[in-house]
Amino acid sequence: MKRAGHLFITLALLLITATVHLTTSGHATADDERVAGMPAGLAAPAEKELAQQIVASAENSTLDWHEAYGYIEDIGDGQGYTAGVVGFCTGTHDLLTLVERYTRAHPGNGLARYLPALREVDGTDSHEGLDPNFTAAWRHEAGLAAFRRAQDSERDRVYFGPAVRLAKLDGLGTLGQFLYYDALVMHGPGTGGHGFHGLREHTLRETDPPSGGGDEKTYLGRFLDIRRAAMKSEDPDRDTTRVDTAQRRFLDEGNLGLRTPLEWKVYGETYRVP
Repeated sequence: MKRAGHLFITLALLLITATVHLTTSGHATADDERVAGMPAGLAAPAEKELAQQIVASAENSTLDWHEAYGYIEDIGDGQGYTAGVVGFCTGTHDLLTLVERYTRAHPGNGLARYLPALREVDGTDSHEGLDPNFTAAWRHEAGLAAFRRAQDSERDRVYFGPAVRLAKLDGLGTLGQFLYYDALVMHGPGTGGHGFHGLREHTLRETDPPSGGGDEKTYLGRFLDIRRAAMKSEDPDRDTTRVDTAQRRFLDEGNLGLRTPLEWKVYGETYRVP
């Protein structure tokens, strides 16, 4: 689902990797110390589970996000195969990184033999070297607990952790942390106009975040406006209900803490969490 340019995505992923290395090697930054002293927010177990459910409603049309480990298909968005719990893509570097890291931990796994092909198709929509058996190999591997843990770890390392961290630094509560997370999952960590970091920077140029004295609801509303416009600029007919009738609904209700019960719609389907 990630739509930002491949170069921007690759650079952003390298930046995230460097940041994670610095902050997990015993050299915590002042920002890390600030975040560590904040409430758990979306990172609390129940809230994190809720976040995966809401994302899954948009990505896989289900609340049971655990079903998505073995999901894989080409959805025709120019990113090659989309697969797994957050839509890792063969064309956007994150699926390649996942398989590389998994193979370092588990040599000889069922996906390792596809690494040369994954490196060749990275940044394209090509299936060369992957068809006809890569999709079956992915589904088989997803039956293994080790690969499911690898998907969770990569999701948290590249998407969930960075999104929650940035949202907390911007002074955002649990809803705002989720808005950042969903945007990062869908748009990828690109710095261009359609990548998450580009969308955030655009919002920061126009509206002060709570950490800068701004109003949280106003800031999040502008972030959603900018995100929706970016989605429509790529395709005027694109469905934006994951913003319009889900996240915007939570915001309009003033539910900045993303408290349950929740009700929302995506693609016309209604979802509820008691």
